[in-house]
Amino acid sequence: MALAKKKELAKMTIEQLDKQYTDLRKELMKLNMQKSSGTPPENPGLVKATRKAIARIHTFKTQKKNQPKEVVKKSNSKTIKKEEKKKK
Repeated sequence: MALAKKKELAKMTIEQLDKQYTDLRKELMKLNMQKSSGTPPENPGLVKATRKAIARIHTFKTQKKNQPKEVVKKSNSKTIKKEEKKKK
């Protein structure tokens, strides 16, 4: 499985990130099983890279969930994110 780059992850939706996350978790579990059974890994750095990719996906999911819902456009064509009202 090819590990996604940051730019690719930023473009993905939350559902796509969830699928990528589950695929990487399965891959990591497979790599850890090989390691525990004593089989020498083909690429020893792949375990670390997979863990980093999982953490990166987790970060992007959190960022997307915490984004403001509304986007307001100004007349000078700049977009400003309107912050959500605080509940009292």
